[in-house]
Amino acid sequence: MTDMKIDYDAIVQAGNRISAHINYTPILTSSALDALTGAALFFKAEHLQKAGAFKARGATNAVLNLTKSERINGVATHSSGNHGAALARAAKIVGIPAYIVVPKNANEIKKAAIASYGGVVIECESTLESRQATLAQVIEEHAATPIPPYDHEDVIIGQGTTAIELISQVPHLTRLVVPVGGGGLLAGTSVVAARYENVQVFGAEPALADDAYRSFQSGVRVKSHAPDTIADGLRTTLGELNFEIIKDNVTDILLVSDDEIVHAMKLIWTRLKQVVEPSAAVTLATVIRYPEIFNNERVGIVLTGGNIDPGNLPF
Repeated sequence: MTDMKIDYDAIVQAGNRISAHINYTPILTSSALDALTGAALFFKAEHLQKAGAFKARGATNAVLNLTKSERINGVATHSSGNHGAALARAAKIVGIPAYIVVPKNANEIKKAAIASYGGVVIECESTLESRQATLAQVIEEHAATPIPPYDHEDVIIGQGTTAIELISQVPHLTRLVVPVGGGGLLAGTSVVAARYENVQVFGAEPALADDAYRSFQSGVRVKSHAPDTIADGLRTTLGELNFEIIKDNVTDILLVSDDEIVHAMKLIWTRLKQVVEPSAAVTLATVIRYPEIFNNERVGIVLTGGNIDPGNLPF
């Protein structure tokens, strides 16, 4: 990994670095959802990204930025699924192994995706402590280079390329809404948006996984919690580096219930005709819940992933 400052120029460079290996995803709109929310909504379709989620950006940037010596024994991470699949895919691109620690309660479709890209799946308990301890054992055993799912400079920089594209695709945005779990996407997005005077950035978080909200409100990062939300991609703890960026650049973090997430997910399926996972639907749920913030605004929304188990739908 090269020593790189997290800023707008670094994110532009990352976009160039990864462009041959990711999709330039489209913008989707719906007049029905605009009417429902009283806002002009522009959905960045990252559920159509490689490996089915925006995580392909950060993982690919991190792997491509590794030195030869850092690549030699492969890479390792802990992930609820999407980062694991993205890292396994990125490792396959450069021909190195990937060891992925996954909580036992992770989405089976996401586990299968990791394996399909050649990743080695190692299961653990769902707590952050178990993830970290199991990952430490894997790294010691294989001498692999760790690539965390969010608390990593090159990952944050890679995720920020989503916002670079979104802002270039849709002029005059006034709000950006992205989910927050570990905070890689929110941190990267906020760095990009800071370049634009009239763009406010909001994190969208399940109330049953509210550590980012509590951290943002108190100014002190919540280091451990046991989330229990249907938004499995957001059952993580806000990263340390991510929090430092977020607290300086983000306007607010907003909470929604699991019922509101399911309602928004149904709207995306029926109105946009797009299959997204609950972690992606938290964004639309937030816009619906807080009309005083989003009415009459031009709102960029990142649909972060579409890796859902059709045999285990939340409705």
